[in-house]
This record gives sequence, structure tokens and C-alpha cells, in this order.
Amino acid sequence: MRDEANESLMLRFRDGDPRAFELLLQRHQKPIFDFVMRSVGTAAVAEELTQETFLRVIKQKSVYEQRARFTTWLYTLARNLCIDHSRRMQHRRAKSLDAVDEEGHSLLERTADKGPQVDRQAIGEELKERMRKAIDSLPEDQREVFLLREEADLSFKEIADIVGISENTVKSRMRYALTKLRSLLEEYEDMARALS
Repeated sequence: MRDEANESLMLRFRDGDPRAFELLLQRHQKPIFDFVMRSVGTAAVAEELTQETFLRVIKQKSVYEQRARFTTWLYTLARNLCIDHSRRMQHRRAKSLDAVDEEGHSLLERTADKGPQVDRQAIGEELKERMRKAIDSLPEDQREVFLLREEADLSFKEIADIVGISENTVKSRMRYALTKLRSLLEEYEDMARALS
């Protein structure tokens, strides 16, 4: 059963086999969490939305049909939850400079100049943070395609099915996203080379 296709496992779960759901959860919980985390930005919310995604799998098991790949269906559920969350949070976007993040640092502390950084780990962390900010600055439609492609490792066709647009539009959004990321991160090219 461990090598069984996702679609087959979902059909078995739909027909009453709870072990099939356990395997689906083991396979997809971390990738879904990673995708949701990149979409919403906080671990607590990502954990909640990941759980809700799999709760919806349970609730909707009786209506599951194998028309598309299981992962397409699963990421569609996760994406819709992220969109709903984003809409609810729209009016709460602004953060106080004194607001403390999960690591106990305020935005003011995180943006303060700490002088030249020479430690590889510090450079790596700064580069990751810049990359995260660059991705966050992408327009929503481009960020979504970028994350589904890079984080979830889905094909352009699968992304088109999830988002409900043509495959050419997906490729176009990905191209625009990559172009914008290159321009936003151009100044960090030397920093990236220092890590390799």
C-alpha cells in the first residue's frame, strides 16, 4: 500500500479505509504546510490551514472523483483556504514596528543596521529573508504560481487546473514572477556567490 498511487489511496479512503488516509497525510502534510506557510507567512496560521485542508479532505471524501490528480485537488483545497484567509486579513496588513515576531524580535530590531556581516550563516539567513520578502512583494497571481511551481513542485498543467486559468497564462505569470525576482534580488548576486 505504501507505493500505491495517491488517487487509488483516496478512493480506498472514500470507500472506508482509514489507513489510506494516514498514508496520504504522511505523504502530503509537510508539502502542504510548506506551501501554506509561504502563502500566509506565519507558522501558527499555516498549521491551522494545513489541518483545515486535511479536514476538508475528510469531509469531502464522499464526493471525491478521480477526474484530476489527487495533488491537484488537494492543492486547490489549500489554495482556497489561503485565499479566504488573505481576504479576512486584508484590513490587518499593517504591522507595528514594536510588534514581536515568533522569534521574539520586533520589526524595528530586525531592520536596524547591524553593520557588515561576514559570517556565512548570517549571510545565508539574510539572503533567505530577502528572498522571502521579494516573493512576498510579487503580485498575488504571480506569487501563487511561483509557490505552486517552486514549493509544491507542480507542473504548469496542474497549476492551471488548480488556479482555473490556461497553461499559457500560468507560464506567463511564472515568467513575470522570475523577471521581477531577478530585478529585486540583483544586488544580492554577490552575496549568493559567497555562499556557494
